Amino acid sequence: MVSIVTPVFNSQKYISECISSVLDQTYKNWEHILVDDCSTDNSAHIIKGFAEKDNRIIYVKLSKNSGAGVARNKAIELAKGNYIAFLDSDDLWTPFKLEKQISFMKTNKHAFSYSDYYVINENFKTPLYLVKAPKKVDFKKMRRNDYIGCLTAIYDVSYFGKKYMPIIRKRQDWVLWLNLLKETDYAYCLNEPLAFYRIGNQSLSSSKFKLLKHNFNVYYIELGYSFVKSIYHIVVFLTFYFHYKLTSKKKIT
Repeated sequence: MVSIVTPVFNSQKYISECISSVLDQTYKNWEHILVDDCSTDNSAHIIKGFAEKDNRIIYVKLSKNSGAGVARNKAIELAKGNYIAFLDSDDLWTPFKLEKQISFMKTNKHAFSYSDYYVINENFKTPLYLVKAPKKVDFKKMRRNDYIGCLTAIYDVSYFGKKYMPIIRKRQDWVLWLNLLKETDYAYCLNEPLAFYRIGNQSLSSSKFKLLKHNFNVYYIELGYSFVKSIYHIVVFLTFYFHYKLTSKKKIT
């Protein structure tokens, strides 16, 4: 079974699309754990409506607003699946996402995988562009830049055990990927777009450039590097980040 982790905060505009994309999966052996980070809109009502019709959809509410990392960790704690997959509340999957990616992992004995994905706008009429990810990444490569879209990542619990995100407000997914890659040689990409990343929602998404100080803290606090070494890696990060931005995006024609 695949346990799908979704943090939710004031996501009433998109949460139905998100859940529907899970319900549309051709791979049916899943549970969808949606953790409400104390939303003040209609998100809870919408999720509970889906949960009443399908017991694979699980609604959980945090006692206080704590951030996406805490919400994801709560879902991981409750997960019963052999695989952990991530899907934010404003994003969605293609119908064959789980079927293809789980098959890819089992066939090739990969413990950690990800895929290409489309970028869409708020209205999702047509994809804006395709993000092509590298075929595989190791710890060293991931330290230079976060190449794994959170909405595409899946890890094998039987290989790693349950692995949690650090309790930080930003970049917690990147730190989790780095920690996983300390325990396995590579994460492998199924080079096919299997998800849709939505830009424009400020509840979970913001300019990567604005996250520069959070990136520094990944090196300085989470990885325990010295101040000078952390500054060096920030410079390296910026070089690889902008190169990747220029080379990975394929305009949809």
